[in-house]
Order: sequence, then C-alpha cells, then structure tokens
Amino acid sequence: MPGARLTHEDRGRIAAWLADGLGYAEIGRRLGRPTSTISREVARNGAPVAYLADDAQQAAGHRARRRKPRPSATTSDGQPTEVVRGFVDEFATLLAATGLPRMTARVFVCLLTADAAGLTAAELVRRLQVSPASVSKSIGYLEAMALAVRQPAPGGRRERYRIDDDVWLRAWQADTGAHREIAVAAQRGIKIFGAGTTAGTRLGRMGQFFARLSEQMGGSTLAEPVGYDALTVLAALVHAGRPLTLDTLATALDWPRDRLTAALDAIQLHPAIADPLVLRTTEPETYTITTRPDRLGPAQRQALEDPGHVR
Repeated sequence: MPGARLTHEDRGRIAAWLADGLGYAEIGRRLGRPTSTISREVARNGAPVAYLADDAQQAAGHRARRRKPRPSATTSDGQPTEVVRGFVDEFATLLAATGLPRMTARVFVCLLTADAAGLTAAELVRRLQVSPASVSKSIGYLEAMALAVRQPAPGGRRERYRIDDDVWLRAWQADTGAHREIAVAAQRGIKIFGAGTTAGTRLGRMGQFFARLSEQMGGSTLAEPVGYDALTVLAALVHAGRPLTLDTLATALDWPRDRLTAALDAIQLHPAIADPLVLRTTEPETYTITTRPDRLGPAQRQALEDPGHVR
C-alpha cells in the first residue's frame, strides 16, 4: 500500500514496468509513491535491466529481520499509527475508484479523520510519508473541488487544512452547477452541428441526461416546508384534473397567497419536484399539470392517445 513498505505485488509491477521501458517517475505515479522510493528500490536491488521482483522481496525480508523492533507510534487520539495509516490507504483506494487521484484521496481521508483543528502540510507529510509537493498538489485539488478549506494556524505562519461540516452540501452544489453547465454547453453544440445530425442527436441525449441530473440534485436541497407545500400543490392539480387559478387553489387549500406563490415558484425553479409531471401556466395566474415531453416518445404518445393501438 502507498505509504507502507513495498509489497511483493508492488515489486512485480516495478519489474514489469521497467521491462516496458517506463521511467521511475511514471512508475511512482502509478503506484502512488515518490520517485525517490522507486529509484532507491531499484538501486538497492540491481540496475533496471537486472531488477527481479522475487530477489528484491527476499532482500527486503532479510533487511526487515535485521531491524530492531521499535515501539509502535500512536496518533494524538491514541490510535496506533500503522492502524490509522492502513485505514487511510484502504479508504483512499475506494475513493480513487470513483475517479479521485490516489494521492489526493489519501490526503482527503487524513483530513477527514483528523480532529477539528485539521492538519498542517508538515503533519500531512509525516503521516503519509510523502513529499511536500505531493501534499501541496493534493490540497490544491481538494480546494478546487470545495472538499477542503485552509485557515491560518493560531500563533504561527503555517496554515492548517480541514474538512468543514458542510463539505458534502458544498460538493453536491458544485456538482449540480457543473452538470447544469454541461447541459447548457450541449445545447450550444446542437445549434452548431444541427439537431438532425449524428453529433446533434448525441449532444441532445447528453444534454437531457445532465439537465435531469442537475434538476434532481438541485431539487434535493430544497427547504422541507416549501418542498412539502410544492407536493401538496401538485397533488391538488392532479386531483382537480383541470386548470386552476391562483385564487381557486388558495381557497381550496386554505392558504395565504404568498405561501401558495412560494410553492409554485419552487416547482418552477426545481422541475425535478414534479417529475414525471410538469407545471404549466395556461393563462395569467392559472396553472395545470401535464406530463414531461421527454418522458414519452412520439410513438408512445400516439399509441396511448389512439385506442386502436392499445390492446
């Protein structure tokens, strides 16, 4: 695992990649290790052309047996350092599988498991046993994704890095915005290539997918009271089965106009609330409910509207 000693599997990969002509820096990147770790490993166990994984593993075993046992270190909360590092590496591997760079994932998990004060760059370097440059690059990546924040350390020039309590909400909102931008960009592409072209069709499907994703993610952050009111309005319109004016809805629900207006605004701002339905304005201050046009294809609509097609 990165940060711990090289395993037999790591050494096998090093040998294979050396045979493929990869450099130390690229091998280190693939293993999530500093370049110096790879260069020392190869220098200690033969030149690149003579490096053998089995021999290197055996030599490492001899060196380990010669070492004197040292007392196990502990973290500030009393947990054994090796246990914590093992958890960090295991959790980071899972996060890396979602697309997060491996080193960045390790830094994130370290911050995630730190106390409220967070960690300095030097503390991250010591915990992960990596270079300061690796930590700095990972911190920059996490800040860009709104997953970490920095603040001045009390009584010193150093900065501390930590995970905010609302990190998941901020990350969710950042993703929602990115999905919305992709949907808008796809629509621009359709205008450039044409809706009837292969590119335009693909961009259309892509734009619909990310628009729905953005709507659904954005709708999930709606405040509960307004969200419940929005669902009640939808239920009222479905039950009525006809367009209703604002005054009629307010009277039927026994709500003040401002409460009803807030619920209607919420549905229009967060269309995912009504999915697979959509709120329509037929006349000024008159509303009804219909199905979303993208939920049913033209052939499906025709089959449902023409009784002769349905058996």
